[in-house]
Amino acid sequence: MNNNNFKETIVLKLGGSLIVPNGGLNIPYITKFYSFIKKQVREKNRRFLILIGGGKLSRHYIKAGSEITGHELKGEDLDWLAIHVTRLNAHLFRTIFRDIAHPRIISDYDIIEKTQSPVIIAAGWKPGWSTDYDAVILANDYNIKKIIKMCNMDYIYEKDPMIYPNAKRIEKMTWNRLQKIVGTKWVPGKSMPFDPIATTLASKSDLTVCFLHGLDLENAERAIDGKSFKGTIIQ
Repeated sequence: MNNNNFKETIVLKLGGSLIVPNGGLNIPYITKFYSFIKKQVREKNRRFLILIGGGKLSRHYIKAGSEITGHELKGEDLDWLAIHVTRLNAHLFRTIFRDIAHPRIISDYDIIEKTQSPVIIAAGWKPGWSTDYDAVILANDYNIKKIIKMCNMDYIYEKDPMIYPNAKRIEKMTWNRLQKIVGTKWVPGKSMPFDPIATTLASKSDLTVCFLHGLDLENAERAIDGKSFKGTIIQ
C-alpha cells in the first residue's frame, strides 16, 4: 500500500455512546466531528480509518429484546444486534463524508480493501469481540502503530468510577495491566474501556492506544499530533 499521498494515516475508533448518547443522534457533536475530520484532511493532509461503534444504542436493542421475550438474550444474538447497530451508524458517516469517503464500508476483515480515499469508514464484523478488535485488525493491516479511541470517558480507571467514585485514574499503562482490569473473556453488551480480546491482540502487535473523551476535539487533535493530551496511553 502506497501511503505517500498522505502525511499520515490515523485509525480512529469513534464510540457509539458519543454518536447516540441517549437513544437519539447527537447532531451537534456529529456536525463538529464532521468539520474536524474535514479540516484534518484538508489542512494536515491526513487520512482517517474511522471505526464506528454501537454504544448505548446496542444496549437499548439488547434490553428491548429481553423485555419483549421475558428472558435474557444469549449467545450470538447479542453480538449481531450490536454489529448491525455499528453498521447503521457507519452508513450515516459514510453518507455525510460521501465526497471524500470510500464508497464501501469495511465490515468484512478477512480481506480488507485498500483505497487511497481520505476517509474510510468501518463497522462491526462478526460475533466474539467488539469494534475495538476490528480497529486493531485495521491498524495491523495498514501497518499503523497508533489508535485514537474516542469514547465517553476521560481516562481508564483502576475500578469503575461510576461504582467507585474514588477510583484512581491511570494516565499511562501497559497492555498487561489493562488485561488484568478487563479480563480475557468477551461479554456482549458489557461496557469496558477496551475489549479483552482486542487487548490480547494489541499486546502482541506493538500498538499504542490513546484513550480519551471524544467530546473534546481539541484534546483529540493533540493526541493525533503526538502532543500531551488528557487521557490514558496504553502501550
